[in-house]
Amino acid sequence: MSQQPARPPLLESLLDAPLPQGAAWLDAIRRENLDALSATGLPDSRNEAWKYTALRALGQRRFVQGDAQASTRDIDVAALSLPGVAGPRLVFVNGVFREDLSQLDNLPDGLEVLPLSRALAQDDEPLRFALGHRYREAADAFAQLNAAYAQEGVVLRVAAGAVIEQPVHFSFIGAFAEQAAWHLRHVIALGDGAELSLVEHHLGFGDAQQLATSVADIVLGERARLDMTLLQQAATDASLIRRTSVQLGVAAHATLNVVELGGALVRHDLHATIKGDNARLDTRGVFALRGRQHVDTQLSIRHDALNSASESIWRGVADERSRGVFRGAILVAEGADGSDASLSNKNLLLSSQAEIDTKPELEIYADEVKAAHGATVGQLDERSLFYLRSRGIPLAEARSLLTAAFCRAVFASMPNETLRDHISQLLLLQLPVDQVA
Repeated sequence: MSQQPARPPLLESLLDAPLPQGAAWLDAIRRENLDALSATGLPDSRNEAWKYTALRALGQRRFVQGDAQASTRDIDVAALSLPGVAGPRLVFVNGVFREDLSQLDNLPDGLEVLPLSRALAQDDEPLRFALGHRYREAADAFAQLNAAYAQEGVVLRVAAGAVIEQPVHFSFIGAFAEQAAWHLRHVIALGDGAELSLVEHHLGFGDAQQLATSVADIVLGERARLDMTLLQQAATDASLIRRTSVQLGVAAHATLNVVELGGALVRHDLHATIKGDNARLDTRGVFALRGRQHVDTQLSIRHDALNSASESIWRGVADERSRGVFRGAILVAEGADGSDASLSNKNLLLSSQAEIDTKPELEIYADEVKAAHGATVGQLDERSLFYLRSRGIPLAEARSLLTAAFCRAVFASMPNETLRDHISQLLLLQLPVDQVA
């Protein structure tokens, strides 16, 4: 008779909460994922997917499911705005949809966007496939937790052929509630030929210990185009575990820009599957860390179709006692002839106590393929520092200028110039300005 592993306090505190109730099919999926999590527990360092991200400290914490005051917490609306992003906006505070902070009037033709709870109440059947996933691997513990307890999130659909001019803005706020945990689930679908720009912003207020999980499934139809920016500025002591899955149809094109600046423990599993011939995926990412921050990015791209392309450019900067983790895996499946895939990951260590672990992986099972990948971890170039100092620039300023240029190069092709400039300023604020080597 098998014996279940002892639950750490994290799971003890969360899994005894009653499961949400809804449609029978959804209740069954919630129960299956909860049972799977109860059986496997949290992954440890023996699990290859979590080798560089220890969960011991998080596992010893206790949380409460949800925040009873989330619907009335006072939030500064001005802080939610992002330059260059003036379209429809959905705001969630500690996992609860806040209609009073959102902007959903006069949606353009072809765009449907609404909270998950409302979509389920209107008609749950169209969401059966998207929400019906059963996570069975031990590495997917937080996806199981999310599948069991998520009651809120976003459902966004763009009709075939619709071109949405203004960026849609999702704002996920963590605010002030100590030991609160919440879970968000998103379903996004672009019809054939549809075009959308989307900004996902995680923002934290206060220094409360919180845990948030987020799972998003994104599907692009034939010739659909998505430009998505994921900006993460979680609160100082927040733990944020995300999973984003993207599937591309024939000749579809997705560009994902990822910026990781906040949080104490942040993990992002980003999976992309290129299912359609002649489709293209571009991913760009930066993390800039300091203090004891820990950010782990797990990027996985699978080419399943003919003549598809992917280009991934990621940069990391770690200062003080922070730690960055990046795994970039590309798989070209059998039959995906003509694929063109490349991945570049470069990192800077600004402190002898900082750490960055990077692991590029490449598997090819097809013919006539172009593929390249590379990763480096180093320090600022001394010759460039000497050049700037010889022009009268102080050392601390020279270091910041070079580090900022290292990060900004990733987003040089970002089409929203206003948002790009804003992100550049945020990066600059995250970098050390008074450090002297």
